[in-house]
Amino acid sequence: MNINVQRLSRRLAELSEIGKIEETGVCRPALSPVEKRAFDLVGGWMEEAGMKVRIDDFGNLIGRLDGEDAAAPVLMIGSHLDSQPYGGRFDGAAGVLAGVEAAAALADQGIRPVRPVEVVSFCDEEGWRWGKGLFGSRGITGQLDLEELSRVDKDGVTREQALRDFGCDPDRMAASVYPPGSIHAYLELHIEQGPLLDRLQVPLGVVTGISGPVWLTVEFLGFAGHAGSVPMSLRRDALVGAAEAILALRRIVAQEEGSPGVGTVGDLKVFPNSRNIIPEAVTFTVDLRDIDLERRHRYERELRETIASIAVRHGLDYTIRDDFRSEPRYCAEWIQSLIREEGRRLGYDLPALMSGPFHDALALSYVCDYGMIFVRCKNGISHNPLEFTSTEDLALGTELLFRTVRRMIQTKPVERSWTGDKHE
Repeated sequence: MNINVQRLSRRLAELSEIGKIEETGVCRPALSPVEKRAFDLVGGWMEEAGMKVRIDDFGNLIGRLDGEDAAAPVLMIGSHLDSQPYGGRFDGAAGVLAGVEAAAALADQGIRPVRPVEVVSFCDEEGWRWGKGLFGSRGITGQLDLEELSRVDKDGVTREQALRDFGCDPDRMAASVYPPGSIHAYLELHIEQGPLLDRLQVPLGVVTGISGPVWLTVEFLGFAGHAGSVPMSLRRDALVGAAEAILALRRIVAQEEGSPGVGTVGDLKVFPNSRNIIPEAVTFTVDLRDIDLERRHRYERELRETIASIAVRHGLDYTIRDDFRSEPRYCAEWIQSLIREEGRRLGYDLPALMSGPFHDALALSYVCDYGMIFVRCKNGISHNPLEFTSTEDLALGTELLFRTVRRMIQTKPVERSWTGDKHE
C-alpha cells in the first residue's frame, strides 16, 4: 500500500476521543468548542503533511498543497468533522482523515501535484443544530441565504454568534467564496451508511449520484384546553393532526414497492407539552428523498394536499416552511471511470451505488465535476454509536482515494468552462 495504515488507524482512534459518548459514539456539534478541538488536532496533521492550513469565515478547515501551477483550479477532497448528537466515529471523519492521509502519502513519496490539492472539513454538514446542513460547502460555492445567520439553536445561540465565537467573521464571508472555475473537481470518501456493500461482501463501491433531498418544517396550530373537560368533538388537537400527517407521509412514500424514495419525521415538538392539556401547537420536520425527481415532486404534492385536508378536518391552522431542497446530482463519468480502473488494480470490481444520504459533494456538484467512493459499514448502521467500518476496509478506501488523486494530479487536463450541468 502507498498509504500508512497504522497512521490512519491511530489518527481515527485519537480523533474519536474528541466528543466521545458511550464506548464508540461521538457528539461533535458544528461550530462548538468540541469541534474546534477536532479542527486543532486535524489541522496539525495537515501541517505535518506539508499543507498550509486555515479556517475560513464559513467555519471550514482547509489544508492546501500548492501545485506546480499555483493558479490552476484546485482538486478538492473533503467531508466533515461535525457529527450527529448521537453519532458514530466514521461518518464524515473517515473522509477527512482519508484526504489528509492521501496528501501525506503524496508528501511521503515526494510527489508534487501539477495543480493545487485542498483537503477540507466542511462546516455543519449534518444540519441538526440550526436545521439546515451543508453550510460550509454551500458557503464556498455561493449558495447560502443571509437568513441562515439568524437561525437559533436549542440554546438560543444564533449561527452568526457561533461563527464569531469560533473565530470567524461573518461580515467577511464573501471573501471565502471560491470564484467560478477555481475548483477543478471534488472527491469524497464516505462510509456507505447503507447495507448494500455489507450484503454483497464487497469493501468498496463507486457512487453514481446523490438522491435529491427536500427538508420541510410543518407546524399545526390548534387550541389548548383541559384534557378532562373538552369533549372530543370540540377539540382542535394539533398533535392529532400531526400524527395523521406523519402516518400519511409513510403511506405516500411506501406506495410504490421497491422505490428508493424515503420519508422521515425525525424531530417533533409539542406545546405546551403537558399530559393534561390538549396540544395547541406541534412542529415537526419532514425529510423526503428520491433519485427520481418527478416522483419526489409528486410525493411532496400529495403530502401538502394531505396536510391541508387534515387541517380543515380538525379545525387547525398550518404552515409549511422550506428548509432545503436539491435535485438529484450525478457523479462525473470520467471520475467514476478512474475510480473503477484503480479499484480493478486493487483487485475489486466496484459495484455502482446511489447515495440516499446527501453529502458535501451535493453542494460542490453545482460548481464542478465530482466523484465519491463508498466504504462498507457493518450492517449499514450509521447516525448511531454502533456505526462501524473495519480498519482494513477504510485502508482500502483510502488507498483507492490516493490512487485516484494521483491520477488526477499527474496529468495536466484541458480546462473547460463549468456550466453546472449534471452528468448522467
